[in-house]
Amino acid sequence: MTDKESLNLDHQQVKQAETQKAAADGAVNARIPETYQWLLTPVQLNPQAPVALQAIRLTGQDPLAVRASRKLRNDELLLPAFAPTRLRMELDRIPLWGGNHVSLKQLADHFASYIYLPRLKSPAVLLSAIQDGLQLLLWQQESFAYADSYAEDKGRYLGLRSGKPISLTESNLMGLLVKPEVAWEQLENDRIVVTPPPPGGGTTLPPSHSRGPGPAVIGPLPIAPIEPAKPKRFHGSVKLDATRVGRDAGRIGDEVIAHLVGLMGSRVTVTLEIAAEIPTGVPENVVRTVTENARTLKFTDQGFEES
Repeated sequence: MTDKESLNLDHQQVKQAETQKAAADGAVNARIPETYQWLLTPVQLNPQAPVALQAIRLTGQDPLAVRASRKLRNDELLLPAFAPTRLRMELDRIPLWGGNHVSLKQLADHFASYIYLPRLKSPAVLLSAIQDGLQLLLWQQESFAYADSYAEDKGRYLGLRSGKPISLTESNLMGLLVKPEVAWEQLENDRIVVTPPPPGGGTTLPPSHSRGPGPAVIGPLPIAPIEPAKPKRFHGSVKLDATRVGRDAGRIGDEVIAHLVGLMGSRVTVTLEIAAEIPTGVPENVVRTVTENARTLKFTDQGFEES
C-alpha cells in the first residue's frame, strides 16, 4: 500500500497536497539566501593587532558557497593568485625571514597559520609566486634568491641561484628563500678572480678589489654620495566606499600601513572617522544597535544628533 493510499486521499486531494508541498519547498529555497547572507572573516592587520571578526553582507541568488567565495575574492580576502613582489613585501614587513633566509616549508606553514598574512587559496599559489619571483630580472630589488641548503660550517649557501626558472613542487619544500642582498654578496664573492703578478713584477689589487674574468684595474675608489635627509613622518586621509569598507581597508592596510609598520621603531596610529547623514531620520532600533556596537568596539567618540 502506498503513502497516498494509506492517507485515503482521492485524486483531487493528492494533487492539492503535491501543489502545496511544491509551494512550500519554493518558499524555503527562496528564503535561504535571505537568511544566510552574512560572511564572517577573521582580520588582523599585523602581529601586534588583536584578531577581529569582520561581517560582510552577501548579495545575489547564487548558492551560498558561490556567493561567499566570490565576495572573498573580490575583497582580496581569498587570493587565487599572488604576485612575487607582494610576497617580498610580506617577507620584509612582518618580517618572515629567519635571519638571512627562510625555508619554503616554514613559509608555507606561516601562510597557513597566521591571520595577518594574505589568505591564499592553496599552497600552490605560494609556490607559483616563488617561482615567478625567482625569474625576475630585478630580483635584487623586487624578490629574492633560492638555495638548496645552508652550510653552517662554511657560512655559505649551497646551490644558490636567482634570475632563472626553478621548478618547485608541494611534495618537495626543502629549499630556502634567501635575502637578495645576502645572496648578491655571495654571488659576487664567488666571481672574484685573483690575478697573478705580471712576469716583470708589479702590483695587483687584493682579491676584494678584483672582480670579473679580466685582470684587476688599479684606480681611485669611487666616493660614496651623501644621502639626502630622510622624511620622518607620514600622514594621509582617504574616503572609503561605504559598501566596500572591508575591501578598501584591506588594500590600504596591505599597500600603505604595512610598509610603515614594518619599519624599525615606527609608531603608526590609524583612526577611522565615520560621518553619516540620514535625511529621513534613524529608526530607534538602529540607534540602539549602532550605539551599543560602537561602545563595544571602544569608539572614543560617537553619538547621534537631531540636526
